[in-house]
Amino acid sequence: MTEKRAVTAATLQRARLRDEKTVWLTAYDAVSARIAEDAGCDVLLVGDSLGMTCLGLDSTIPVTLDQMIHHTAAVVRGRRHAWVVCDLPFGTYQQSPEQAFASSVRVLQQSGCDAVKIEGGTHIAPTIAFLAERGIAVVAHIGLTPQSVKKFGSYGKRGKSESERAALLQDAKAVSEAGAICMVVENIPADLTAEISAMVEIPVIGIGAGPACHGQVLVFHDLLGISATNPPFAPAYSDLRSMMSAAISRWASDVKSGVFPQ
Repeated sequence: MTEKRAVTAATLQRARLRDEKTVWLTAYDAVSARIAEDAGCDVLLVGDSLGMTCLGLDSTIPVTLDQMIHHTAAVVRGRRHAWVVCDLPFGTYQQSPEQAFASSVRVLQQSGCDAVKIEGGTHIAPTIAFLAERGIAVVAHIGLTPQSVKKFGSYGKRGKSESERAALLQDAKAVSEAGAICMVVENIPADLTAEISAMVEIPVIGIGAGPACHGQVLVFHDLLGISATNPPFAPAYSDLRSMMSAAISRWASDVKSGVFPQ
């Protein structure tokens, strides 16, 4: 049996040119990384969504760089060949390109991952260029940017008005030209995604952004039905939350009745 080759930035670009979809999924530890990779995922995104999925926080904003490095290192230990991307959390790259570079160096050196992801469009493009020029693989993220929830006041769809559409097209062009390896577009109209995908020359990865993407990403807990509630654009493909609860409940009952252990 031929060993599967490691996924790289070049792999993702070749897939785009061949019109082959790539599969992205968040992962937060070695076990989820191995499960996701064995099931066919090409890219493992260690999202700052771990604040809500793993740490009990109500947003991504309190997540720290140390926490991201801790979880990303675990994912890297669990993967064999997937490309691993780490979110730079809020406050670790917005101040300056130099701050973003220092944060990226820590992430890459201490976790062993392949790329960093940062939110923002036109205003963050100079930072992407600064990182790309120094050999760092950057995944851009536009549309709904969860780290800006305090500014927008909700996790609602972006790009519904003509002015928002124009701004997002500008964002996509700017981050692509700045040297981003890939671009995540979140919760925007499907026709806008199609326009972006046709306009840029890098892979566009959608989450709640329609089918006209070069790949799709979802949150591990949403996909498997572990989350208490899912966004409308993230269907659960299983109901593990109920299955886990039922198993624990049966075991607890057996402990109390003396059936376990034998």
